[in-house]
Amino acid sequence: MSRAPQGRVSERSLWYKLRKHGLLLRVRRSGDRYIQTIKASNNSPLFERDEWESEIASDTPDLDLASGTALEPLISDKLRRQLKPMFETRVQRTVYPVTNGAHAIALTVDRGKIDTGTRSAPLCEIELELERGNETELFEVAREITRALPAQLALKSKSERGYELIDGEQGAPVKAVPIDLAPGTGTRDAFKIIGRACLKQVVGNERALLEGHPEGVHQMRVGLRRLRAAMSLFGDILGDPQTAAIKTELKWLAGELGPARELDVLMRRVLAPAKKRHARWDGVPSLSRAFAERHDAAIARAQNAVTSARFRALTLEIAAWLETGAWAKPQDDLVKERGNLPIEVSAADELNRRHKNIRKRGKMLARLGAKRRHRLRIQTKKVRYAAEFFAGVFPGKQPAKRRQKFLGALERLQDGLGELNDIVVHEELIAALGIRNAHSSRKRAFAAGVLTGREDARLDAAMSAATAAYADFAKVKRFWR
Repeated sequence: MSRAPQGRVSERSLWYKLRKHGLLLRVRRSGDRYIQTIKASNNSPLFERDEWESEIASDTPDLDLASGTALEPLISDKLRRQLKPMFETRVQRTVYPVTNGAHAIALTVDRGKIDTGTRSAPLCEIELELERGNETELFEVAREITRALPAQLALKSKSERGYELIDGEQGAPVKAVPIDLAPGTGTRDAFKIIGRACLKQVVGNERALLEGHPEGVHQMRVGLRRLRAAMSLFGDILGDPQTAAIKTELKWLAGELGPARELDVLMRRVLAPAKKRHARWDGVPSLSRAFAERHDAAIARAQNAVTSARFRALTLEIAAWLETGAWAKPQDDLVKERGNLPIEVSAADELNRRHKNIRKRGKMLARLGAKRRHRLRIQTKKVRYAAEFFAGVFPGKQPAKRRQKFLGALERLQDGLGELNDIVVHEELIAALGIRNAHSSRKRAFAAGVLTGREDARLDAAMSAATAAYADFAKVKRFWR
């Protein structure tokens, strides 16, 4: 590879109104040239955006050149007056051309920092841009890089990181964002849009998890659950070996993160109150210390997973699968036809089927054992995610109101089932460490027994609440009809 000349690049992102509308207005200086760029990121692919570039005379934006871009509808005299630089990105950029037969890729290395004037953060990233050929080769180059370097897929733009600096939110946990699916979107395209959003949430919580933020663990798990739920909801178009391999790796990662979250909930909801109210109980301090050690080990396990080559490979493979996977180009005519259906048709069919399943199982809730209740809880969670995914698919005031009532009832049912599941998990964790452990003292075993008994005593009230939540849910009208 030959080395391209180095140059200094300056970026200025401007005003929160643009950010709110998913827009970026940037002026980049390279040598003596100034390039104005407008980018639209709402509902865009992970690696592509609508983009408009123009050469301008200075570092002051020329809004007259925004005609015909996504920025044009927002331009007003007020916006012109209030527009101001928010932060600056200063990087040393080196570009390496990568060619292989019919393929040409620009490999760009940026080193520098993002500066708001009061805060700054270092920047070091590799960007791959396909100039000629297909995306499959682009991901193959990315795989070679991750095999050679501890490089991690990054889905936040420089502008997103700049705004995090301004808000003091670097490393903050990332929650799921609303997904904008328009009626008429093809089922296959809808899954790709949903999958991209889920992957961004998973990758976006890496730093929070590594910094030991409990919510970072939780939100990464939420991203994983949403992605796995989406794969289940769209299972009719995802029956290929590559998808099966992705599912296996997602299950691995969920297993590595699960203990940290379970122990965090146990310590906050069971042990912390017991320690506060009954600090003098024999065995409680000892049991608390033992669980704290186990919790620390679980956090370390989650962090080791996220810093592993396996995690780096997984996130890249998910991105490659979403963008270039075999599922997106099916050979089977029936699968192809299902993928071409408008999302409102396939979403309604899927919601009907799963709603019917919840209604059927929920009638027997009081008679279900712990494992079957857990399966019902998972089904409820999938329907909740589906209702969130398909929020914009059934437009109109009436469906919107019904959807809010449906989601509220569904969330209450999910919370009730979650409470029942937590009781079972807590009893098992406490018993395993406090009672069944051969090295436990009698005092610790006594404390564990008392706490287990307290959890068991909550079961009847939790069952009553879950049963009532199901009764309310059963009365709610479906918003997709």
